[in-house]
Amino acid sequence: MALPVSSPSPKLERFEQAMSSVYGNFSTIEEPSTWSPPPRSGGHRGRYLWTDAFGVLNLLTMHKEYSQAGGASVNDDRYLSMAARLIETVHNILGRTRDGASRLPGATNDNPLGGGLRIGKTDEHGSDCDGQYHHYLTIWMFALNRMSRASGDISYNRMAVDLARAIHPKFFVERESSKPRMIWKMSTDLSAPLVSSEGNLDPIDGFVVFRILQAAAVEAGDGAVLAEEIDDYRRVMRRKGEHFVSSDPLDLGMTLWTAHWFSCKENWAANLVGRCFEQLYNLFEVNRYLDRNIKFRLAFREFGTCVGTQCQAENMTEKDWSVDLKTWSDAIVAAWDPYMELTISENLTPDDLKPITRVMYASALIPGLSVQGISGKSPSRFR
Repeated sequence: MALPVSSPSPKLERFEQAMSSVYGNFSTIEEPSTWSPPPRSGGHRGRYLWTDAFGVLNLLTMHKEYSQAGGASVNDDRYLSMAARLIETVHNILGRTRDGASRLPGATNDNPLGGGLRIGKTDEHGSDCDGQYHHYLTIWMFALNRMSRASGDISYNRMAVDLARAIHPKFFVERESSKPRMIWKMSTDLSAPLVSSEGNLDPIDGFVVFRILQAAAVEAGDGAVLAEEIDDYRRVMRRKGEHFVSSDPLDLGMTLWTAHWFSCKENWAANLVGRCFEQLYNLFEVNRYLDRNIKFRLAFREFGTCVGTQCQAENMTEKDWSVDLKTWSDAIVAAWDPYMELTISENLTPDDLKPITRVMYASALIPGLSVQGISGKSPSRFR
């Protein structure tokens, strides 16, 4: 079935154009169920875990947006099928060794994610080499959970739980103690740390995403499958104390995104959101961040800010900060819009960052299924 002649809104048109620049012209895909995602995600063998995680989320957003709009593709489920194909492709490439000859250690045919997933960095060795990042893995788990919600197929959430169980102990040091700590980057086979320091957001990422997975598992009758792992993150958060709120746009945005799942229910998340707002105010109003020369900034990191601010704004009332959050998000998108046009050269974006920039731009335009309460359960159902 053909796609609509025009998108329901200009914003959705730009969203689809950005996605098409990475994943190909959607209107030419006749059989979405057999679609092969082109190797354009900017990583090793054409796949990069962060980019493709947001790619999955964006495809699910397109499925939702077109279905709600009642367009010609409402009964097509093409974007849902394409999300499934992208997931399968990522598992077949990043869930295997770099030469593709075998699954990562710990994985089997029955548990293909038992060895984790590679980042997809192009270099095998060096300071920025391939490996496994905890925060990339949790965003992929979240994408699998959203696929489960959108499709009604609990097997995707079960895949995410399998991945969570497989990677969790590898990223912990002194896990059984009262004060465990985490590792930021592991080798591709999870056998050794590549960066032993602790990621700023990793404990909170795990605490929130694992609870999202567990909520879906409980609902499906699988039980509290990640109770021990969730408690590990809780103890790390207790040891670290008050979370450090970075002024880096991507870290700040992802902190807001992570906290927004519980900001209306739990004090730790509400307090964290308040401190993020203070940092945003200092960044945009006091220090006039958006007045800085755009050529010294990175678009995809600022689009991460947009995702976080928009998701949190959806949780808030007009008497709170929602208007400011939306204004800052709109200002970031407006600043970068001229450089996102497909007809001009993106002189400010290095070639290797164009895929992640395009996909994050789409997410900045419409966060879609990244927002709490959309295609999922409210925090009150989390355990």
